Amino acid sequence: MTAPDVDDVRKARPPRAVAERRLHPVTPFRRAWAPVAVLVGWAVHDPHQAQEQLTRLTTTTLLIALAVLVPVASAYGFLSWWFTHFAVTDSELRIRTGLLFRRTAHIRLDRLQAVDVTQPLLARIAGVAKLRLDVVGADKKDELAFLGDDEARALRAELLARAAGFAPETAHEVGEAPARELLRVHARDLAIALVLTGAAWGALAAALVLPPVLWLVTHSVVTVLATGLPLLGAAGARSAGRFVGEYDWTVAESPDGLRIDRGLLDRTHETVPPGRVQTVRIVQPPLWRRRDRVRVELDVAGSANSVLVPVAPRAVAEAVVGRVLPGVTVPAAAALSRPPRRAGRCVPLWWRGYGIAVTDTVFATRHGLLRRTLTLVPHAKVQSVRLTQGPWQRLWRLADVHVDTGADKTVTARLRGAQEAAELLRSQAERSRTGRRDAHPDRWMA
Repeated sequence: MTAPDVDDVRKARPPRAVAERRLHPVTPFRRAWAPVAVLVGWAVHDPHQAQEQLTRLTTTTLLIALAVLVPVASAYGFLSWWFTHFAVTDSELRIRTGLLFRRTAHIRLDRLQAVDVTQPLLARIAGVAKLRLDVVGADKKDELAFLGDDEARALRAELLARAAGFAPETAHEVGEAPARELLRVHARDLAIALVLTGAAWGALAAALVLPPVLWLVTHSVVTVLATGLPLLGAAGARSAGRFVGEYDWTVAESPDGLRIDRGLLDRTHETVPPGRVQTVRIVQPPLWRRRDRVRVELDVAGSANSVLVPVAPRAVAEAVVGRVLPGVTVPAAAALSRPPRRAGRCVPLWWRGYGIAVTDTVFATRHGLLRRTLTLVPHAKVQSVRLTQGPWQRLWRLADVHVDTGADKTVTARLRGAQEAAELLRSQAERSRTGRRDAHPDRWMA
């Protein structure tokens, strides 16, 4: 048989059969709440009418309604689970859902940029997990909820192996890539950092100052309680919510990116995709300076990941930044150049908080006199560069340079000299062009 004949046989060979799989059997219990949620939503939307309808119902009617609602909800949960299938083919993950209206999602494996495993509290108790898929260009994440804990981790490892280019026959044998821990935030450090956060102190100060003022003005206990209690609740909930969500924050390095494990009640296992980070921000509230602690935030194209390190010593945080942006060195404070003194004519006092530094790898800006934020943009991630100049800035020969990134974010070097801004515009456009040309491809497990 000649070579062309072999090719013809290969082309005519039918694609290999792919077995479709169902979600975990506990899933129907989760989906059975959908009809109940519709009733609750109606009651919240129109509570007055809901109360009137409830008072008209007799005990017998309520029992009959429950006898009908429970089987209907159970049937809906079971059927929606029964008609949901997923399968991993040679090139895509296919998810078929829908009881009345069918929907089939075809997720290309080479477009995957993150596969996260999340476990709400009840899911942890039941031993199941939710798989969330972050795809380049998708507005929202597709998900598989729920899978067995071990099955979810095995499927995640297989999808990442496929995205890295492993053959379908061997991808399921690769297993989860090994990880090396870089950082772990202890509960005590997190609690101290939240106590020293300005937002919590501001809400607490408002809760303590505003009620006495209202009492002097109105002499109404109801007004004081109606104002003070929500403010106290907001101050506590803000700090408590962050503590619960950022508890036991761990950052580990693996071939498929930086892994983030976090959460006290709901446990989340996220992945920062390699090469997809567009911007990194190093934030330092004023009360953190004495202990030299910082927070690291980031922007990832097409992803909801926004925090890399909730709190850490500056040296440790900069080392983690060096792992997520290979080859990047965070500029020191002394390397940042301030705007010219005439910038104080445009922004009195606060102009001293602005600064800029341009290295071989990043475009860095700083803003904030009290809450300092240093923003790093790799040259290869810059999409466009713009120069703007208002009439008052033009009078004092000043201009702003804006750098746009792929995450729909803009980083601005404010109040630079007009001649410096024009040169910065020209040089940054050239750095961005050469940075994109020399950048390595964004590949998993590279």
